[in-house]
Amino acid sequence: MAPPKKNVANDTAQGNGAHAPPPLTRDQELKALRDMLLIRRFEEKAGQLYGMGAIGGFCHLYIGQEAVVVGILGAAKEGDQIVTGYRDHGHMLACGMDAKGVMAELTGRSGGYSRGKGGSMHMFSVEKRFYGGHGIVGAQVPIGTGLAFANKYRGNDHVSLTFFGDGAANQGQVYESFNMAELWRLPVIYVIENNQYAMGTAIARASAQTNLSKRGVSFNIPGEQVDGMDVRAVRAAAIKAMEWCRAGNGPYILEMMTYRYRGHSMSDPAKYRAKEEVNKMRQEHDPIEQVRHRMLEGGMTEDDLKEIDKEIRVTVNEAAEFAQSSPEPDPSELWTDVLATTDHTAVGA
Repeated sequence: MAPPKKNVANDTAQGNGAHAPPPLTRDQELKALRDMLLIRRFEEKAGQLYGMGAIGGFCHLYIGQEAVVVGILGAAKEGDQIVTGYRDHGHMLACGMDAKGVMAELTGRSGGYSRGKGGSMHMFSVEKRFYGGHGIVGAQVPIGTGLAFANKYRGNDHVSLTFFGDGAANQGQVYESFNMAELWRLPVIYVIENNQYAMGTAIARASAQTNLSKRGVSFNIPGEQVDGMDVRAVRAAAIKAMEWCRAGNGPYILEMMTYRYRGHSMSDPAKYRAKEEVNKMRQEHDPIEQVRHRMLEGGMTEDDLKEIDKEIRVTVNEAAEFAQSSPEPDPSELWTDVLATTDHTAVGA
């Protein structure tokens, strides 16, 4: 057996960023800061509630990856759809879902988006066009491709934003989706959130081709690597990809070079990584700190930034209080949202 390849959790997470990304306006920077801070503080609180036993089952935190979904949705238009995997709380908040409803669902309460029956992995919002949160690795990719098919069929200019990780990038259903998406020129952006580790396995130990932006080459799908820790770079790449899709050119792949600070899930101690590696990413490439630094250079004061953080913490604390005070689902909920039929004829009989 060949020796394992060197861990390529790269020092900069900057993809191919040879050029500085275009700047954001002050309002865009401020919104990005608020959105990323909301995700960060929400996930920190979710981690606390999990430790207290208020959240059961699985819980996958998005801390460190906030710039990806915030940058992508910063370029989206009304009508664009979002679908992702189980590390999904940040996506829900970024698309405008209420923090109280999300947290209540995490705690299995009736005030949650799935009335307490879905938990972390099964939340949806038709209103916000958020189609999950899926627990099966890579299963959201065919769904996102199907959403794009619906857009093409209806003749609108909506784009399906289909998020998945570097681990899911090795799933066969992903390539079936790539093939159909290019064959039918479907308006879908495949956003690969490459946080360097599939559960506890470094990408170099699991992927022969570690440049995941090239995974669509055999299907003629264009792709590019992006600094997923810089919300400006993410937004600029998303604008380019969305223009490609809306022009009828078919799918596009964006590999976001990002990093999660916590383990794969709350039950993962993440001992497969050196503390120095995590600290280096936090200190040199944190997506929130980058925006804070630019805003301070632009004239905002530390007190201004502290006030924003204080407001966000109030929102998150209110969400936690709502979640813990919301009642558990009534037993009658077992019989709702269940597809039933009186036709017992076997298929093909």
